[in-house]
Amino acid sequence: MIIRRLLQVPLILLAVYAITFALVWLIPGNPMEQGEGRRPPAEIVEAMNAQYRLDDWRAFSIDYLGKASGIHWLLGRAERPFDLGPSLRHENWSVNEILAAGLPVSMALGAIAIVLALGIGIGAGVVAARRPGSAMDSAALALALIGISLPSFVVGSLLLIVFAVALRWFPVGGWGGPEHLVLPSVALALPIAAWIARLTRTGMIEQRESLYVRAARARGLTERAIILRHVLPNALLPVLSYIGPAAAMAMTGSFVVEKVFAVPGIGTHFVDAVLSKDITLIMGVVLTYAALLVIFNLIVDVLYRWVDPRTALPSS
Repeated sequence: MIIRRLLQVPLILLAVYAITFALVWLIPGNPMEQGEGRRPPAEIVEAMNAQYRLDDWRAFSIDYLGKASGIHWLLGRAERPFDLGPSLRHENWSVNEILAAGLPVSMALGAIAIVLALGIGIGAGVVAARRPGSAMDSAALALALIGISLPSFVVGSLLLIVFAVALRWFPVGGWGGPEHLVLPSVALALPIAAWIARLTRTGMIEQRESLYVRAARARGLTERAIILRHVLPNALLPVLSYIGPAAAMAMTGSFVVEKVFAVPGIGTHFVDAVLSKDITLIMGVVLTYAALLVIFNLIVDVLYRWVDPRTALPSS
């Protein structure tokens, strides 16, 4: 099963590459235009087009795919595998170097956000499910709805205004010490926590009405033991399905959150690349995100089967 899923990864990435390249090529603008709208002399533009094949989308796409996939390296036509090319806007920087610098930042921020989201979401879901229809349940549902509905840039801006500008408990932005992690990780975690809370609440309410829970009560088990041993593990299966793509999104960088808090992750680089039409950097970030998303989903599928053997994936 795992081998079959791994064999599907190149096909998925190829489809992502084709769609992304078509969209990127159609974006208005030119990567050689300056921020003020100025362009280098015509002879330099012509030399750059020839060097990077920017005047021929077929040649550019084939050459880039060969380098990014490692085929050129296997054929001895490239110095390193998975070469994502030079950045067209960041002089003397390759896309591999930019990703190597930005990805650890994004993954550290995302990992903290996922831990926060799991703690907040599961806790709120359990509390709400204990007494469905109570004031606590209504309050938890209302907060979850707000967390899902509010865009990330609104949450991030509110956190900045209150805790960085008004109270001055945390820095406004940047990256350095642990204090820089708090506000962006909370802003990134809250929408994910809201979904986890709703999924946990719904799963627990459904499981508490199951026959095996009634049988556990008949055997004299305490309500706490029933929740911890029986209800909660089964109620968290939908959360496990959701956490795969959520973790991939969080750990590869939330574009908006990183931009709001000036975090030097790949999300910030992606926004700048789109604005300047840095084709190679856009492709590198998207392919990295797609690869991690596929890997995280595969890990979730394996964990799902391990947690609940009844959900064994088909062998064909």
